Amino acid sequence: MITKTKLEELAEKYETSDFIKDDPIQFPHRFEKPEDIEISAFLSSIVAFGSRKAFIGKLDELFKIMENKPLEFVLNFNPESIKGFKYRIFKNSDLIEVFFILNRLYSQYGGLKKLFEYGFKQDNTILTMLKVVVDYFYLNVKHDVGRGFYNMIPNPKNKGSMKKMNLFLRWMVRKPPVDLGIWDFIPSSKLLIPLDVHVSRISREMGLLERNVDDFKAVLELTENLKKIDPNDPVKFDFAIFGLGVNGEW
Repeated sequence: MITKTKLEELAEKYETSDFIKDDPIQFPHRFEKPEDIEISAFLSSIVAFGSRKAFIGKLDELFKIMENKPLEFVLNFNPESIKGFKYRIFKNSDLIEVFFILNRLYSQYGGLKKLFEYGFKQDNTILTMLKVVVDYFYLNVKHDVGRGFYNMIPNPKNKGSMKKMNLFLRWMVRKPPVDLGIWDFIPSSKLLIPLDVHVSRISREMGLLERNVDDFKAVLELTENLKKIDPNDPVKFDFAIFGLGVNGEW
């Protein structure tokens, strides 16, 4: 089991502004307007899978298409503007549907913050909030979509790790220098660790995770163990665990 002191040291080592340049969080850091930040963060988190070099290159391509004006692009969305854009398992039609839903959300219902806040107020848990958010996206699908859409917007009822959504929430809730901290309706103590194969592997080797399946129960187990070290901000250790994996120090 890694010591509390060592984990605190590692979190402090990796949670610096230098982290931003090689991470998908670089995209929302380009903006100052809250709506631009949350839209760019949401898109960056749902596309951030596969090779880091590949998805950062693809996100850079997408933001160039958007002319680095996320809210304006969403409000005036024209599917022809991203015709042909695709990445790995999601097809062009899958991303187009995400933009159509965002268009309705920002045109009529106040945007992502309002949606997530409404979901959180149901019972002040992340899981219920995610169910509300994902139900909204699924109920607003108006065109044919493939499995890529459901990969970008996974269903928490399937009991997966919900890594993309938990990453997005970390960005929105935790304070800088790395995270953006523009949402204040969720306390950092409620956040859940963004779990992927690298984080889970290193967490098991560190003695922080026993469950051998990378599902939502594993997310809860790892988060609870990290809360024993810092109950107010357990997800800060994402930097320690992730940093060790990326830099090959573990």
